[in-house]
Amino acid sequence: MSYRLIRKGLRATVRPVTLAAAALLLASAASAQQPAASDSTVTYPAEFFAQYEPFSVNDMLSRIPGINLAMGGGNQGASGSGGGPGSSGGADRRGLGAGGDQILINGRRIAGKENEGNAQLARIPASQVQYIEIIRGTSGDLDVRGGAQVINIVLLEAETRSSIAAEVNVDRYHDGTLDPGGSISLNGQRGALNYQFSAGAEPRYEFRDGFETSILANGTPNDTVVRQEYRDSKPVTLSTNLGYDLTLNDRVNFNALIADSDAPMTVDRIITDLRATPNTLTTEYDDIPASSDNWEIGGDYEHTFANGSRFKTLFIVNEANSESARDAFDVNGANYTKFLYLATQSVNKERIVRSTYSFGLNETQDLEIGIERAQTILDSQLQLGLPPVPFAPSPLFGGLRPASNTDALVEEIRYESFVVHNWQLNDRMSLESTLLFENSTIEQSGDVRNKRDFDFIRPKVDYRFDITPAIQFRASIEKDVAQLSFADFTASIAGGDDDQNALAGNPELVQEQSLRYEANLEYRLPDDAGVLSTKVFYHDLTDVIDRVDVSTLTTIQSASGNIGDGERYGVSVDASLRLGFIGVPEMLLTSGVQVEDSSVTDPFLGIDRKLRQGGRGNMRLGFRHDLPALSLNYGFNFAHQFEGERKAYDIDKIEDYNSGDMLTVFAETIGFAGLTYRFEAMNALEGERCRERSRYVRGTIATGVLNEIETSCSNTGVKLALKIRGTF
Repeated sequence: MSYRLIRKGLRATVRPVTLAAAALLLASAASAQQPAASDSTVTYPAEFFAQYEPFSVNDMLSRIPGINLAMGGGNQGASGSGGGPGSSGGADRRGLGAGGDQILINGRRIAGKENEGNAQLARIPASQVQYIEIIRGTSGDLDVRGGAQVINIVLLEAETRSSIAAEVNVDRYHDGTLDPGGSISLNGQRGALNYQFSAGAEPRYEFRDGFETSILANGTPNDTVVRQEYRDSKPVTLSTNLGYDLTLNDRVNFNALIADSDAPMTVDRIITDLRATPNTLTTEYDDIPASSDNWEIGGDYEHTFANGSRFKTLFIVNEANSESARDAFDVNGANYTKFLYLATQSVNKERIVRSTYSFGLNETQDLEIGIERAQTILDSQLQLGLPPVPFAPSPLFGGLRPASNTDALVEEIRYESFVVHNWQLNDRMSLESTLLFENSTIEQSGDVRNKRDFDFIRPKVDYRFDITPAIQFRASIEKDVAQLSFADFTASIAGGDDDQNALAGNPELVQEQSLRYEANLEYRLPDDAGVLSTKVFYHDLTDVIDRVDVSTLTTIQSASGNIGDGERYGVSVDASLRLGFIGVPEMLLTSGVQVEDSSVTDPFLGIDRKLRQGGRGNMRLGFRHDLPALSLNYGFNFAHQFEGERKAYDIDKIEDYNSGDMLTVFAETIGFAGLTYRFEAMNALEGERCRERSRYVRGTIATGVLNEIETSCSNTGVKLALKIRGTF
């Protein structure tokens, strides 16, 4: 059996593990049921999951205690990121960096943002997996750096293999709408070529009921609003991932994704004026056509030298286009009178090239040096039309009077040079140190012209100590620079609000910075019985971004801006336990609690308050019970947000947000034709999303007077889903 695919990406870390995995695969079925631990790495062979009859890699991972921590789903602090250079998570993270996605496929990270490793987990059939590793240590040969843990999915290696995984599903919403969808993927290997082709259409219909009440400052009822919102979307996505071994020491990968979605939305509002006698009714209607499309291409080339050193270069090119328009009408019987037109168009582009060279200094130390160039572009336009209509209504403004017509082009060119030193201090301790220098230029044209240069030095230290084979201590200190939202530079719209209007931009925004201190203690129970983890974090923030005053002599207005320094801190405790101690090891209970706080000085009131929408924390509870003899599993996932000061302060309003408890229940079985049938009930408690908004007039929240208090809640109701999946 060849381990060519593994050697290239995980030589130092995986070599002892591959031997252990091979032994497990050749062992008896009984012995293969147990995961193996070696050098801070826990290995789960495919046989471990066989009794559960999993459909995809996601299904396999759901049976692993503590997997939410490895995938970043546990409490990561308020940042929610996994660390490493450019540690802002998700597709919006800063450049590519060495952080972000903590998922490896055959020891390699996929060169992508929209199409990264996390996105592959539901597409890879379980039948294609040889084993899964949870890597708890650091290594100079890993494709990712500084994350709490790394998941490595190692696929079967054969001259020829292939499988087709397909899913059809239908969602039912509380207004009775049925919305079908489905996906199909082809996975396999032919000689030195590994391939995956996927296509899917995901149902994303939404019907939301809302009700709003308003009282004046003196307690007098003002009005009520009954709101119904319909949004219909079904994104269609095509993707491919290809890997080819040119030689034993050379490999190329290519990834591509294209997606398209129309998301039209309509809103009906019935407004009752409680101040009039008798009460008067006003009906409004919003027609909001919207569409978006995006694509991404990525790839990499890696060469492993005879001495074990590696050179790797990769690229990512992506583009996202979106446009939306809002026509708002007063409705009087069959007569529709337009009173607002608000339209936006935007194009977001990103171009990234990254090259690294990794080599060993000695038996215990590795060094990686590299450079990254990233270009990020936002091209946006906004048109606002208002009555009264002039003699020559403008079709570009919905047939109304042009009130605002803005456009902006924002471009950032950023260069990062970095060095990463990985040191295995002894058999139980490792230290990873990163020093990154960043230089960037942000240039804006259009309605506002501006050009600025920035320089940042971003160090990071990651320390790990295996106190015992089961107990690991991790600590890190990192200087992080957040990615600016270029939409904050330009005029925009307040989306998701009934009283949308144009918002000011701020071309003088600078990056929010933070010095992050985090410590984690993890205990893995014997015999894979569970994982206990606790974490404390403290983030010292500089140039916090929130709302600032940009009012003119005639208009009170705010924009995103830097308001000064702040802090964020908290503690989390997570537990994932098999209930073998009560005689039911097939039951897995997952729970977590995070308590946090934050502080910043409000620019309008001059008071110390929480960060914008910074809450008190949350708790989560998950349960699943596998009944292999019946080919059945069921469970639930519950989430609760602690209430208290989830407030957003703006120049003329203060908003307090609360969300209801979320509960999803599921049941899954293997039935007719060997297919997997899964039933889900989402938002089973019909948790509401609520907001209390205090509006001020004749000034700011500091100088004006309270005008009214609005309380609004909305609910999407229970969503039912049936999924039928199979592998062929």
